[in-house]
Amino acid sequence: MAKDSSFDVVSEVDMQEVDNAFQQATKEISQRYDLKNANATLEFSKPEKTITIVAPADFVVIQVRDVLNTKLIRRGVDIKALKWSDPKPSSGANLTSTAQIMTGLSSEDAKQISKDIKAMGLKVKPTIEDAKVRVASPSKDALQAVIQNLRGADYDFALQFVNYR
Repeated sequence: MAKDSSFDVVSEVDMQEVDNAFQQATKEISQRYDLKNANATLEFSKPEKTITIVAPADFVVIQVRDVLNTKLIRRGVDIKALKWSDPKPSSGANLTSTAQIMTGLSSEDAKQISKDIKAMGLKVKPTIEDAKVRVASPSKDALQAVIQNLRGADYDFALQFVNYR
């Protein structure tokens, strides 16, 4: 009997890469001509896993968010992992928008992934373990097909495939 191969479906974010992207975005905001005197600030809290933008106008919030998203994408961080709040008025005439960095799969997300894998009709066995879904099968081709199908699916959260054995 052949040994089963497996991989894990997870939703993780490398916080060091987020910090690097934050530093690059902060530097670009301070140097860009259209944002230099806009009094926009970008704050990152590693323990709370939040990024906060404070800006005087809605379009400046959007520009700062675009700069940050560009830096995150270049660093290999999926921007689906950031859940942005709508800009809210804060002190003075400023607006504040906060992003929560989402890590780990919720139980509902894991159940949805497991359900989608079972609906593929392949001979694989998805198992929900804490904040990940382990997919096992004797056929490596079936596992590759599952990975391709999950990459093609449109989820509201970031997915990574790790521990392929």
